Amino acid sequence: MRAIQQVEFGGPEVLELVDVPVPQAGDGEVLIRVSRAGMNFADTHQRENSYVQKQQLPLIPGGEVAGVREDTGERVVALTGHGGYAEYAVAPQDRTFPIPDGLDDGAALALLIQGLTAWHLYRTCARLTGGESVLVVSGAGGVGSLAVQLARPLGAGRVIATASSEDKRALCLELGADAAIDGDASDADTLRERILEANEGREVDVVLEMAGGPLFDVALRAMADMGRMVVYGISSREQNEVRTGRLLKRSQSVIGFWLFHYLERPEHLRAPLAELFALAADGSVTAVVGNTYMLSDARRAQEDLVGRRTRGKLLLDPSG
Repeated sequence: MRAIQQVEFGGPEVLELVDVPVPQAGDGEVLIRVSRAGMNFADTHQRENSYVQKQQLPLIPGGEVAGVREDTGERVVALTGHGGYAEYAVAPQDRTFPIPDGLDDGAALALLIQGLTAWHLYRTCARLTGGESVLVVSGAGGVGSLAVQLARPLGAGRVIATASSEDKRALCLELGADAAIDGDASDADTLRERILEANEGREVDVVLEMAGGPLFDVALRAMADMGRMVVYGISSREQNEVRTGRLLKRSQSVIGFWLFHYLERPEHLRAPLAELFALAADGSVTAVVGNTYMLSDARRAQEDLVGRRTRGKLLLDPSG
């Protein structure tokens, strides 16, 4: 089968299109004929071996796929961990979920890792309560575009999003944000003022943050007493330090989230995913599916992702 494989860690140039044997499903696993592989920012960290979980070589990247079970013919989405950038992939049976009728593969993939992440950011981590204001960093991205839409159904009041371009900010407004602002943090005081102005002069209650670096620091300064910041990524590659005295003085929380800590508990997956699929079915949430790249263009796809030239959920088509 055709797959993207890397035998060393590094930049996009280490991603090679190769022919490898079709994987074999073991006990408790299923073999899936892949129709689409989902792309995530975490894939770029895996490529460099800078991810939370260390990787082993040779590596076929890709933590999620949509396709057809070879044993039953059922359309499914699945969390694979790795191996998704290929024509066939193996996934644990308990991390494989049927795709409801009427939901296409791209939308189902958008609701898998990114949807589950957005759901848990609100429900499990921030514990959003009715009427609280929310700041969604990178609101036009895969997780961000869903977090903007989920905010209101899950109880938020005012919703503010950051985005790097006018068309991305327009998308955030279309998705339901009350305000969309430029997230450029080169002038920290100016960005903080933009956040407060977008929230009608008030500090924000909940921040969903995945950038790190200067934006993290500004968002923390714009957070209200008893506010909660949930950190689920470091796309800038710049880590931050937080003074405990500040958290104590303002009763604030900074919470880390990594979805893969939740995979061992089925209740953290099936019920939230069922809720997400239901919200998609009734039109409350629309999965924003971005570009679909051929498998052979995986390098360019990751370059576009890191370069912030994309929006929504990115997909790989293994047929080309």
